[in-house]
Amino acid sequence: MNHEWKQHWLGGTWAVASDPDAYYDVVNPSTGEIAGRVPHASVDDALAALSAARRAQNSWGSSDVKERAAILRAIAAGIRYRADELAALITAEVGTPVSMSKALQVDLSAVFFDDAAALVEEFAFEYSTGSTDVVLEPVGVVAAIVPWNFPLHQAATKLAYALAAGCTIVVKASPVAPLALFALAEVMEEAGLPEGVVSVIAADGSTAGEAMVCSPDTDLVSFTGSTGAGRRVAALAAERVIPAALELGGKSASIVLDDLEPGAFAKAVKRTVSDCMLNAGQRCIALSRLLVPRSRLQEAEQAAANALARWSIGDPTSAATTVGPMVSEVQRDSVTRHVDGAIREGARVAAQGSAELPGRGFYVQPVILADVTIDMAVATEEVFGPVLVIMAFDDEDDAVAVANATPYGLSGAIWSSDAEHAKAVARRVRTGQISINGGVFDPKAPFGGRGDSGYGRECGASGLEEFLVSKALLNVRS
Repeated sequence: MNHEWKQHWLGGTWAVASDPDAYYDVVNPSTGEIAGRVPHASVDDALAALSAARRAQNSWGSSDVKERAAILRAIAAGIRYRADELAALITAEVGTPVSMSKALQVDLSAVFFDDAAALVEEFAFEYSTGSTDVVLEPVGVVAAIVPWNFPLHQAATKLAYALAAGCTIVVKASPVAPLALFALAEVMEEAGLPEGVVSVIAADGSTAGEAMVCSPDTDLVSFTGSTGAGRRVAALAAERVIPAALELGGKSASIVLDDLEPGAFAKAVKRTVSDCMLNAGQRCIALSRLLVPRSRLQEAEQAAANALARWSIGDPTSAATTVGPMVSEVQRDSVTRHVDGAIREGARVAAQGSAELPGRGFYVQPVILADVTIDMAVATEEVFGPVLVIMAFDDEDDAVAVANATPYGLSGAIWSSDAEHAKAVARRVRTGQISINGGVFDPKAPFGGRGDSGYGRECGASGLEEFLVSKALLNVRS
């Protein structure tokens, strides 16, 4: 065991959990060995953190925006200073290849804090309309529930913009992957956050997590996780009539239109395969469905097989590895069941990883499934693993219909020789974001979904506004 915290960060101080003998052992998914240990926060610990946040709210909410921006930039600097350590922790607890841990989690997390700092310094917290003055105020105390697949990244999107808005926040880390967030707590402590403004705990969602949502100290819930858990959070929040921002699952489609020349067609397929395989497919925004013209199915299968062959499975601490393990034995078995079920329903394995799986750890072979139809479970259910399905369409209307034939709506992609035509098709797809000819994630753009992918937005001005509430000051008309 390499990394151990004996205390959680509660109300701005390191405190022993209410049960000092209760811990979570964090398993390294590439070895099955214990990678670290953190305290098991109880319901009482979670409520104490929220109480501390409530006591700190008025002071932090009325603080000068320049003070808040300075602290956000200090946190960003601290993340960059400890980038290698943070990346190693994420790799140890999630199994993400270390180069991706640094680029997708650590580096982007620092960007979120810097972007929020710049935004809050220029944001109009007051404006007038007619004879009315409108004031935007912090919503108050935020209960943030963070998933295991992108722990640092997801915590940063919530922390950066909630703090910028003037909210206090309690972050509940997943017991599966809490290590990087406990290290982030150290970074935030060094950045000079006032007491009570942020707490970081690791706790079970069904106990402490639900208690956080139900606490009278909570003014808003920001949740990232499965759609099933999101429904539960939304129901509990609705009972208290408080807002909830939910970023949930996805089953995103990459539509490759028929106007592409063979080289561009192969490139679009390659980019889709790459997007699906990142973090071993454990991404809510993964492009897990490749939609291609029926007449070009064979061409798509060959291009996908060629692309998959470039992905190397193995030890995530190695620079040569691009596909790591599933986060747990449970997740590995879930992915295997999805693939086996698809084959029983008539899907065909068009390509799969050729390397021998490591002898230990929770690995599965990356796979591409063909002959997939919309009535199969694998076509509409989120697998959350390195599994890409290829589906055929007859024309553009059919492509849009297939893309929209799931309850999810988080991400997607359109590929065409004509960017304006691609945008026209993109407007017809029900999703929160969509890439045009390989457009990449923009940390300043609003991020979030619709349907079973949730509601609310993170990042940019929309992400800041999620943590604000408007007040109208009705003046006497002159």
